[in-house]
Amino acid sequence: MQEGVRRRRNGRGLMFLKCWRMLAVAAAVLALSGIVAGCGAVGGRKKQKPFDVQYLTYFDTVTSITIYAEDEEQFAKWEQLVHSELERYHQLYDIYHSYEGVNNIKVINDHAGISPVEVSEDILDLLEFSLKEYELTKGGVHVGMGSVLSIWHDYREMALGESKFPMVPSMDELESAAKHMNIQDIHLDRQAGTVFLADPEMRLDVGAVAKGYTAQRLADTLREAGVTNALLSLGGNVVTIGARGDGKPWRVGIQNPDLGAENPYIQVVDLTDMCLVTSGTYQRFYEVDGKRYHHIINPELLMPWNEYQSVTILSPDSGEADALSTAVFNMKLEDGLSLIESLDKTEALWILPDGSQIESSGFRAYTEEGR
Repeated sequence: MQEGVRRRRNGRGLMFLKCWRMLAVAAAVLALSGIVAGCGAVGGRKKQKPFDVQYLTYFDTVTSITIYAEDEEQFAKWEQLVHSELERYHQLYDIYHSYEGVNNIKVINDHAGISPVEVSEDILDLLEFSLKEYELTKGGVHVGMGSVLSIWHDYREMALGESKFPMVPSMDELESAAKHMNIQDIHLDRQAGTVFLADPEMRLDVGAVAKGYTAQRLADTLREAGVTNALLSLGGNVVTIGARGDGKPWRVGIQNPDLGAENPYIQVVDLTDMCLVTSGTYQRFYEVDGKRYHHIINPELLMPWNEYQSVTILSPDSGEADALSTAVFNMKLEDGLSLIESLDKTEALWILPDGSQIESSGFRAYTEEGR
């Protein structure tokens, strides 16, 4: 076992790793440097130092969190808060598993066309946010297309499993499923606290928004608890609270889509109270006859779109960054650029198939060249 790393299990049997230095994370975006330096006492406060925790279970990804705290006891309180909230959101937004006493997204899907499902405000909030993003992006991010996404998920799982003959779903199969993704069939009732899918064959899939939305909610919870300096990475959905403990911005690397390249980062950005999310063709995919079929499905084409290798969004809100990274990936360049330029404090980086880069007008200010 690596020095400084402890393994332990909590009461629910979920393993996580705790260490005093930043752990390397196999995710699209990683914090790069400078997180181990403490900061001096300010305004009578005790000196703070960074503590880290990594979770391997939730949202089918790796979550890494760095928090500056006065001591291990203070960190432990904040870490437990993060842990309990992360587990709760994971269960609420899960589309594959049921949990005792939890009416989650899967339960909503199971009751499609049958009856409304009483849910928590956290689900209503996520779905209201998702519908707002659907309107903002003109359908570029669509949580009601689970009927189509489930087909692609199944074919991808078969291809990555024991199947010797990976296949692509037929257009007839996809078009048949697409008849059940009318956004108007999602009925939210705030007063009753319910969600109802009017189409029995409609399915919700919140994969394009849930991780970024959850990361933002976790950051908000930590701020309310008194955290002033932290970095959260939920599967590469990065949220920064303040700056590092020494007052310098967090340095975050954007994954090079060419995984065989010598330099693993295509750009490095400085973030303070900002979020970064990347959507790319290199994250989850399979190949058929030498062609890559990744997990970002264009709602109009019902197929993966290969206009870009990746799209990275910088935004003050991780939920919006997550939604925009998917939506802009599915837009023509001029449309995506126009949308980004219309949003306050929001920037984007496109990596084209030939490796060339296109930036929104304010993106450069976050890089070393722009400083």
